[in-house]
Parts: sequence; structure tokens; C-alpha cells
Amino acid sequence: MVVYTQKETLVQALSSTKKIGKIGFVPTMGALHNGHISLVNKALGENNLVVVSIFVNPTQFNNNSDLQKYPRTPDDDISLLKKLKGEIIVYLPEVSDLYEDAVSAKHYNFGGLENEMEGKHRKGHFDGVGTIVSKLIKIVKPDTAYFGEKDFQQLQIVKKLVSIENLPVNIVGCPILREKNGLAMSSRNKRLTAKQFEEAAIIYRTLNEVRKKFSTTSIADLNTLVAERFLQNPHLKLEYFEIANEKTLKTAKRKTKASKYRAFIAAFAGEVRLIDNMPLN
Repeated sequence: MVVYTQKETLVQALSSTKKIGKIGFVPTMGALHNGHISLVNKALGENNLVVVSIFVNPTQFNNNSDLQKYPRTPDDDISLLKKLKGEIIVYLPEVSDLYEDAVSAKHYNFGGLENEMEGKHRKGHFDGVGTIVSKLIKIVKPDTAYFGEKDFQQLQIVKKLVSIENLPVNIVGCPILREKNGLAMSSRNKRLTAKQFEEAAIIYRTLNEVRKKFSTTSIADLNTLVAERFLQNPHLKLEYFEIANEKTLKTAKRKTKASKYRAFIAAFAGEVRLIDNMPLN
């Protein structure tokens, strides 16, 4: 496994390896966990070479405190990747290598996907996501890029980005990996206290309850149920719960047989913001 910190040397290395087969790409912000590793393993199984980027992207944070506190464990990340079987290249750049003198995001029109859920609560977030994903894909030039479904809205945004910019890459969404208590694996989980980690299981339990009752309960009643569940737990504060159309991500007021729906939750455990989602039908 080789680690590159500059895009020029990475591009040079990839230009020669491109001749030997397919390249898979797993973009991460580091603090790797088993969810990330599942993406890398899937990529390794489907490609001759896998590039893993580790970069905490400043333009997708609308809260500077959150950016500063985001866990950074590059040495542990590299050690974890070294244990995997297969050809891996790690791209570990500084901000200046990707943004040079202008740390700013390009503005995108994602057809309204960017205005729902996370877009309502994190203004400009998806402009930052689109900017960095575009930059990385143009550097790596992968055949396939892999993203986790925990960030389902982001996955849909990335698919739209590829269409907008006509990027020659296949985007693959991968299932959410969960802790034993059901909490979706996330780098942010490392910031939770033992008590918060335990209490955060309410997110998964609530999503499961919504899924089980979805066919027999109105969306309005499900919204009320979720609000009540979180009011009963003083350790987590619900930021939003929405049942949305899987394709458009628009909030659903009532159900139609022709549509697929997914439930989305964002909640705070102290200062740590957690998100999760689950398909409903």
C-alpha cells in the first residue's frame, strides 16, 4: 500500500496503473470504522486497484466548531487499511493540495435535492460535497465510486452531480453497517460518551418502529409517534424526522402505492450530531 499526499504524484501513479484494470474509489473523511472498511472491501472485490481518500473537507461544514472537533486519526486509518487484502492506494492531501488558494465551494443546482432535510439544516453543505467529490473524481478517474447509504441524501446528490458534470464514473450505494445496539456506524460516534452511545440506540429503534407500522399508520401519526419517543428520552434531542420520497427526497404528506419511501432522522447527543435512515416499503 502506498500513501500519496499530493495530487500530482497520485495522478502520475494512477496513469500507469490504469492500464492493468479497473479502479475503484472510496472517498472518506477518515476516522475509519467497519462501515468504511465494508466499502473498501466491496471495491476490492470488484476492481483491480482501490483508491481511498482521507480528507476532512472544510467547505461542507457550516459550523466551524464541528469542523475543528471532527475526529482525525490518519495513522490509525492507514494501519487499518494495511490489514486488508488487495491493491490499495491512499490519498491523504492537505487542504491546499485540493483547494490551492481558494477554499470555497462551487454552487450547484441539484434539482431541488439539496433543499430537503440536510439542506434545510446545513446551508451550503451540498455545495461543499459536490465540489470535493467532483475534484476527487477528476483526480482519481475511477471506474466506480462507493458511498454508504447512511448518508442517503448525499448518495442521491452525488448521482445527480455525476449526471450534471457528465463524469464517466459508476456510483454504487452500499448498505448501512450498524453497531450491536443498532446505531449506524459513523466517525462521529467516537465523540460519544458511553452513556450517549447507549442512549443513541433510540434512533434505530424508532426507525424500526416506523418501518413496522408504515403500512397501517398515517404519516401524520408516525410523525407524532417519533416526536413522542424522543420527548421520552432526555439524552437525545430530535432535530428532524421526515418520511420522504426516495427518488425526489421531498417530504411525504400521504402515501401512494407507486412511490418508495424512506424515513430520515437527525438528532443530537450533546454536541454530536447523528443521522440515520431506513427504507419503509
